[in-house]
Amino acid sequence: MQINNVILPCQSSATDVDIWDIVITDGKVSQIRPSNNIAGEPPKLLLPALCHPHIHLDKPFILTSGRPSSNTQPDYSDLLPRTGSFEEALTNTSNAKERYTEDDLYLRGAQLLATSYEQGVTSLRAFVEIDHATGPLPLTIAIRLKSEFSHLLCVQICAFAQDPIFSTVHGEANRSIITSALGEYASSIQALGTTPYVEATREASLQNIEWAIATALQYDLHLDFHLDYNLALPSPSSPPLTFSVLELLKKHRWLDIAKASKTIVLGHCTQLTLLCDSDLQTLAKTVIQSGLPLHFVGLPNSDMFMMGRPSSAVEMIHSRPRGTLHVPSMIKDLGLSACIGVNNVGNAFTPFGSGDPLQAASWGVGIYQAGTVADAMMLYGCVSWLAKRAIGLEGSAEDNDVIEGKSLQGMLLIKNKEYIKMPSTSDRSELKILARKRMSIKDIVWDPPETTMRSIIE
Repeated sequence: MQINNVILPCQSSATDVDIWDIVITDGKVSQIRPSNNIAGEPPKLLLPALCHPHIHLDKPFILTSGRPSSNTQPDYSDLLPRTGSFEEALTNTSNAKERYTEDDLYLRGAQLLATSYEQGVTSLRAFVEIDHATGPLPLTIAIRLKSEFSHLLCVQICAFAQDPIFSTVHGEANRSIITSALGEYASSIQALGTTPYVEATREASLQNIEWAIATALQYDLHLDFHLDYNLALPSPSSPPLTFSVLELLKKHRWLDIAKASKTIVLGHCTQLTLLCDSDLQTLAKTVIQSGLPLHFVGLPNSDMFMMGRPSSAVEMIHSRPRGTLHVPSMIKDLGLSACIGVNNVGNAFTPFGSGDPLQAASWGVGIYQAGTVADAMMLYGCVSWLAKRAIGLEGSAEDNDVIEGKSLQGMLLIKNKEYIKMPSTSDRSELKILARKRMSIKDIVWDPPETTMRSIIE
């Protein structure tokens, strides 16, 4: 196999050569040389694949399935958002879980994985809720999907406690069910996730965090918290739980016990946007000095939909905080590890949209006011190698390099068109517009391709 006339935007080594020809023998690069481009064809781009560091496998397309209800396909039409509030989303999702069927979970999960692959995703962390309402059913379907898509996608299953496990009448049952699942399906689960903020009290939230840390260490799992998902002003008596996570990780000696490849991810953390600069710098210094493999995942699609809503009809609606982590600043200014995830697609937490991570990166240009070429590279990294690093996969700059002896499996080949052909008119046969060429990362981030992206799988 030979790929001619290729641009390598993410190659870390500086070179005067812009376009390359790559020869692949027995599945690995055997030669990389400057391109002659004798045919004069438009260049292609070879890019690192995309990654979903945070996406829910059991909840996609609940509101946008486009499929009539039946004995095996539940009707969720009555769960469309009316207020769009966080509380409504939690309630509607709980109601939806009571209607899950095996066929329904399989279809929606398969649709998410298939569309993700078409969008250039080759790895993801899939959250699967396990509780008194669902039992182990979503997990067993996730394991089946993971197996069936294994030749295309690296699927990390995160056993996830969305509901309380230390408070409310179902807390003990929820904890028992997820503990049993961790034992029974241990070989298929790579991460443990919980949602401390749903507990009834701060004390229960701290119990939730401590249990999750101890359990992740027991089963040798990555750890992933949905955390500090609010815009309440922090106070000395109620600081963000992020600080407690750091203290409890130290208490349980994560660095001494966990394998080096096991990461800790904190998702959402919208309350941190209310901290003053000095407190953020203190937090960053604490994280860095701890040496913990801790990563923040901003989820702007759902964060901005959920957070900053007016508390009453008379409240000024144009001065609302947007409430999502400023991921580029966390990386550039604070030196933290961070990335961007999609979170939900077509359910109460993000009612509409395609779940395309490249679209989320593109929106980041405006959300984060990140418009330089370097910002474009960072935003692409936030849905590619930085996202992979967060979930414990390869994720250094050198991992993106095309070198002899390395496989290109899973990389993305972006093809350029010569012309855009438009429908004919009565006085001419065809309208042809010279296509704008995609030549660098910034072109990809700002103008994501649709049918021109494919993953190299052989």
